[in-house]
Amino acid sequence: MNKLLLIAVTASFLYVTSAAQDTTINGIAYPKPSNFTSQQNQENMMQQLGITQLRPGPSGNEAAPNHANYDTTLADPCPQLPDILTMKNGTKVTTPEMWKARRAEIMEDYEREVYGRIPKHVPAVKWEVKVTDREFIFPGFIPVIAKQIVGHVDNSSYPLVNVDIKMMLVIPMNVKGPVPVLMMFGQPSFPAPAQPSNDDMEILNATFKELMIKTNPAVKAIFDKYPAYTAITKTSVNFFAPPRVGDAPPTEQLLAAGWGYCTIEPGSIQADNGDGLTNGIIGLVNKGQPRKPDDWGTLRAWSWGAARALDYLETDSLVDAKKVGIEGVSRYGKAALVTLAFEPRFATALVGSPGKGGATLLRRNYGEAVESLTGGESYWMAGNFLKYGTEASKFGKMTGCDLPVDAHGLIALCAPRPMFLSYGIPEKGDANWLDHRGSYKAIIAAGAAYKLLGAKDLGVSNDYMKEYMPPVNVGLLNGQLAWRQHDGGHTDAPNFKYFIPWANEMLGYEKKAR
Repeated sequence: MNKLLLIAVTASFLYVTSAAQDTTINGIAYPKPSNFTSQQNQENMMQQLGITQLRPGPSGNEAAPNHANYDTTLADPCPQLPDILTMKNGTKVTTPEMWKARRAEIMEDYEREVYGRIPKHVPAVKWEVKVTDREFIFPGFIPVIAKQIVGHVDNSSYPLVNVDIKMMLVIPMNVKGPVPVLMMFGQPSFPAPAQPSNDDMEILNATFKELMIKTNPAVKAIFDKYPAYTAITKTSVNFFAPPRVGDAPPTEQLLAAGWGYCTIEPGSIQADNGDGLTNGIIGLVNKGQPRKPDDWGTLRAWSWGAARALDYLETDSLVDAKKVGIEGVSRYGKAALVTLAFEPRFATALVGSPGKGGATLLRRNYGEAVESLTGGESYWMAGNFLKYGTEASKFGKMTGCDLPVDAHGLIALCAPRPMFLSYGIPEKGDANWLDHRGSYKAIIAAGAAYKLLGAKDLGVSNDYMKEYMPPVNVGLLNGQLAWRQHDGGHTDAPNFKYFIPWANEMLGYEKKAR
């Protein structure tokens, strides 16, 4: 039996503000941010919930004494999943109209117990296009417009926290628009910044030399010694480089297929750590103070940011806002699935290797556990989620088996919109920790909701206890629910060449050249 994790909780973490701690700006007093560490945030939430002991999560090291379970006979301590087509009062859901009420029940459980609620009064976001650049993507010489965009969140209610959402939009200009766009969680950057002409380069170098000599006169002797030297040079393209081996990068595949893409930086919305909960959008709304038990966690905050980015895309004439998808891998795969589930304006999603907290069944005991999330990654979730890793508390002991919902319900919230679930293989780095089969069971069970709404699921039965994953590199791609396990690692890149044609068919998009 694993040792229990005992966390001492003290009252000093709960009461963090007083008039003496206020910061005055323009005559208005604002409470200082608590700036809690991750541990202090967790201790504060435990006190609010009356929790005295949490179980530790398993080790990802299979040689460790407390290693995660990989015995399939022990993987399902509570195999029966909550029925997504049965109302809480026991009524069976048999029509799309009845599904609306059942969907609302599932959403309420997820908001209260798992991901948290988006506050009613989140500040508005004002989008600014900072740079617009016309570029060519090599190879292929695809002409694009790249826009560097920043979303300034109104912080007038609490100026001590600043949130600027960073985003890059890239649109192909060799196809008739507007075009579909895949929003991707990641680091925004210009794909191929336009280079100055030779005449402009001469001006830049002359100006640079002049400024350098003015700053440090001794530099003139160096420039005189090397009169032909140019400090500022252009990035060159090697037209004689050997042909690329393997698939093009996903962004190039999208552009070649007539799609645009948008990269949004999750960390500019909310930090990916527990120390940041009193900053970012969560901290801004809470005026720098700790969360309440049903407040949103980081996954929900990222999904909120994606929805605000979609607000901007709806104003851009180059974008077909009815055909915007969302993509992410690993923790960003979790966020992509949460985004599609809660924001009905997104048309589709490519969800890569999401694991627990995403598409993998939470009540499964295989690899990553609920206790992994209630421990180091509790900031991803609502505070209430801590209850399901609790060993001792005022309400007793709870486990993942006590959850009123599970991952199949999250996938069902996406119905009938198309959702593509992607995994790799453990041998290449998509670890057993992710519990691939746990995700397959969830997508199988979610298919019942898709069928009810007249959409196609994976094309197999919805018996999640009997259906087994297809072989690697065999995709189930004929319905609004899609599954493919590629033979690569912890990435969804090998599945882009399957996702794009599938999404084209599902969304009714056909590339048309200008």
